[in-house]
Amino acid sequence: MDYKKSILHLAISLFLSPIIVYIVLMAAKMAGATYEMTHGETFIIWLLMAIVINLSLTKKA
Repeated sequence: MDYKKSILHLAISLFLSPIIVYIVLMAAKMAGATYEMTHGETFIIWLLMAIVINLSLTKKA
């Protein structure tokens, strides 16, 4: 297992996660929806999005 590659993928996914979440929220806002999220909800969505991004970066066997 390559630890440097794993840590790099984790860092990339954690960095891209809030960017993608805010892009989706801005698109919804432009469509007329209004969302109010607490800090806990934002944290959970951030982690779930990071998991999805990390799974998409991981090469399947």
